[in-house]
Amino acid sequence: MRHFVAAIVLFLTAIPFVRAEHITIGLAIPQGVADGGAMAAAAELGLFKKENLEPEFVVFQGAGALLPQVATKQITVGLPLTEPVLASYQPGNAPLPVVFFYNANPYNGLELAVLASSPVRTIADLKGRTIGVGALTWGTIPQTRSLLRISGLAPGRNVDIVAVGVLGAGFNALRTGRVAALNFNENWIDMLEEQGTPVRRLTFPHAYRRMISNAYVAHQDTLKNQPDLLARFGRVIAEATVVCNANPKFCVDAFWRAHPEAKPKEGDLARNLGDALQAITKTTTKDLHDETGNDRVLGQFDLSIIHDYVKAMQQSGEFTTSDIPIDRLFSNALVPEFSEFDRAALIKRARAAH
Repeated sequence: MRHFVAAIVLFLTAIPFVRAEHITIGLAIPQGVADGGAMAAAAELGLFKKENLEPEFVVFQGAGALLPQVATKQITVGLPLTEPVLASYQPGNAPLPVVFFYNANPYNGLELAVLASSPVRTIADLKGRTIGVGALTWGTIPQTRSLLRISGLAPGRNVDIVAVGVLGAGFNALRTGRVAALNFNENWIDMLEEQGTPVRRLTFPHAYRRMISNAYVAHQDTLKNQPDLLARFGRVIAEATVVCNANPKFCVDAFWRAHPEAKPKEGDLARNLGDALQAITKTTTKDLHDETGNDRVLGQFDLSIIHDYVKAMQQSGEFTTSDIPIDRLFSNALVPEFSEFDRAALIKRARAAH
């Protein structure tokens, strides 16, 4: 028996210890339950651990502050909007050495919202008024300027864009009339409504409505030299999306456990939970299905949509050229690997989680 035990010990000690790879994920804004729930659920279910990844999340003040960190390899991946990268390919600018590898939000989640009582009903009606953004480093601003121009306005001349801070600070700026509109993501505008402030969302033209929002980005060298790392990370993102669609309550609870400071301290508990469930369900439904209800391929870019958007940005004068290497900037090379998991088994496991 002693020889058997000794043999087992010798066998176990002969197995090399594999240290989890540390991966730094940069965020342009703080995560809320709609997107942070997936990350919290992935951690609790051991999805990162299964892929031998040790994630660290770092929040920056907008894409303008985040992207240089990716471009200099200070962080592994980032989750910005795409506009600052596209803008870096305009004449006179230095192209950022980065590539988008996972389409995290294959739809435009950005909104221009005004109070329901406001006389503003179209983007053109913002003439002579002020739009609030979280910070002047936000990647939303190029798109906002473009929307204003194609609506006949002149940013900086007859309409202003000002920093108002995130979440509650921005909500207060709209409620008190400091700004006429907020240029926030749809999840934050939903939160504003849930807090009792009726709003109206201004309609975007077709090319802008279809454009993607956030996508995961890495240095070009990382995609070239460490594709497996990015594939494993993307697979976790894909799995987490499926988990939260199958069991949104688990993802809400996981997020609140990971971020207790984010759990509402006031109001009706059932209503707060209902609002959070609605936010996650709305997000994952749009991540998994297109506007016609067809299944999306997780992480995949529709390059034709991006080409149409770049042309619209040029026509508005925001871009001086549409000659941008879209095919190189948005890579679908790793897409087949993102879905390499047993979806049915994962859904079953997700539904049993609590």
